[in-house]
Amino acid sequence: MALSIIGAGFGRTGTLSLKFALEQLGLSPCHHMMEVFANPGQAPVWLSAAKGEAVDWDSLLSGYKASVDWPSCHFWRELAAHYPEAKVILSTRDPQRWYKSISGTIFPAMAGGLPEEGPQRDVLTMARHIVSDKTFSGVTNQAHVLDVLARHEAEVKRSIPAGRLLVFDVAEGWEPLCRFLGVPVPDTPFPRTNFSEEFQARLS
Repeated sequence: MALSIIGAGFGRTGTLSLKFALEQLGLSPCHHMMEVFANPGQAPVWLSAAKGEAVDWDSLLSGYKASVDWPSCHFWRELAAHYPEAKVILSTRDPQRWYKSISGTIFPAMAGGLPEEGPQRDVLTMARHIVSDKTFSGVTNQAHVLDVLARHEAEVKRSIPAGRLLVFDVAEGWEPLCRFLGVPVPDTPFPRTNFSEEFQARLS
């Protein structure tokens, strides 16, 4: 099974809602950072990829029909080349609201202490390397982080042909997503989940 959808949007752009939406549309399972916490054996492989080592994408993502969120969004370019038939979704949201969200969730999680040992340490080590070090260079002030976001989104839009790319705000709901995928609109509400309070509760 090859990926059909590659999510290029950073975390906190509605990626968990998008994961659930894609799964409801039949693209299940969809990879997300939650999958790494549930399958921590993946973490060393993602870390190796982030360090520039060769990775067997088919093996790492075996069984998944789609991917969103970190760590996979960090490798959107590699995945888009490896899976040329896959469509790309750039999840996005208002930058100021996004910065407020990531500053209250992911950044504090990256700054906390690591477990002394065990699989969760591997996951957090990988996440810190990809999100904090590789993506934001360890700098979390607003001007820098928003500049990184803007440059990332511009590069995705520049690199992926328009017919292969959907720039998507989950607040838009089912219609643009289903139109892009060529599937009927479900007769159920679009998933809305992983608000900042929910993220913080999972870490407590």
